[in-house]
Amino acid sequence: MELFERRNALEQFYEEIANLEIAQRGKRTLSECSGHMDWPRRGVYFFFEDGEFREDGVTPRLTRVGTHALRPSKSTLWGRLSQHKGPVGGSMPGGGNHRGSIFRLHVGTAMLNTGEWPVPIQANWGRGSTADAAIRQVEHPLEVEVSRYIGNLPFLWLAVDDEPSLRSDRGLIENGAISLLSNRDRHAIDPPSTSWLGHMADRAAVRESGLWNVNHVDDLPTRKFLDSFSNYIKRLM
Repeated sequence: MELFERRNALEQFYEEIANLEIAQRGKRTLSECSGHMDWPRRGVYFFFEDGEFREDGVTPRLTRVGTHALRPSKSTLWGRLSQHKGPVGGSMPGGGNHRGSIFRLHVGTAMLNTGEWPVPIQANWGRGSTADAAIRQVEHPLEVEVSRYIGNLPFLWLAVDDEPSLRSDRGLIENGAISLLSNRDRHAIDPPSTSWLGHMADRAAVRESGLWNVNHVDDLPTRKFLDSFSNYIKRLM
């Protein structure tokens, strides 16, 4: 896709994002959300960050796109979002599990790379798919900060309740949006601010794309997903 074509596609995409925000009567934050809300069973979600804007300096810039259940799974949209949010109560309240949320892992690792956290937390962060209680207790302060950070990010979601499949509309929209937004190995459009935490990420894919995403940031951008994206939004209007 040529530069001008990508710019035009991005304009169309952000116009649809604006329509989605109108349909949902504004963005939400995970800190104010719970499983008691009327969530669709499946969908795609879009995170923004305070202080991150498009090149016009006014339009909020997307920093993460995600979905769930692209393979056979009982996973729900809120189930996935709640993994990013972390539990409110329990034995380690306000924390979370970065081993069950790649979003939490990237944010927490970037925080560690600021050099402002104790060495013991770094020892096991991101290692293994599980950890015992002693390790989780050491990591808890950082998990709390990750929950605070992610919990304050404005986000929107779009109901796309098709069956789990790599060829689902959810997969099409997620892949298409990420590849269109990504600045990795291409002319930067809507680059992140100099203070964006993602600059401290250990994954080059995050730093160079300007997104808290790794998958699809190298895919060639295309307009193919926009019709499907628009059609799902029209159902809400």
